[in-house]
Amino acid sequence: MTATGHAIIGTIIAAKFSNPIIAIPLAFFSHIAADTFPHWDAGTNGKSKTIQRLRIEATIDVLVGFAISYAIIQLFFPLTNLGYTFFMIITAQLLDWATMPYYFFNFKIPPFTWAYNFQKHFDNRLDKPWGIINQIGILLLLLMLAIYF
Repeated sequence: MTATGHAIIGTIIAAKFSNPIIAIPLAFFSHIAADTFPHWDAGTNGKSKTIQRLRIEATIDVLVGFAISYAIIQLFFPLTNLGYTFFMIITAQLLDWATMPYYFFNFKIPPFTWAYNFQKHFDNRLDKPWGIINQIGILLLLLMLAIYF
């Protein structure tokens, strides 16, 4: 899933679970659950992209994720603490942050190789357009459920 998708899920978790003992593991494991759904992300077809293009796409993805998450909090869950939300977003994205040195800086050493190899077990990529459509559908469903329940 894109960093934006993980950020939105982290935002929803922050808004609905004020207890960090529940929210932190939920945010972390949401990454695994989200990546099992067929999805597109910046790393899809990554071998055919230059490292510069991959870095730019990933950076834009992270920034868009924070912007959308901020908008969601302001529009639907304005009483949620922004610092707590930011922490849940980072927790939901944590596995991707842990693999960033492997991808972007060619650090093929532990713990970065561990994170990379771990993620390969459940990362289920699907190219555009369906990989994006799947994500949007899942995220909209989660957001609607969070707003109405």
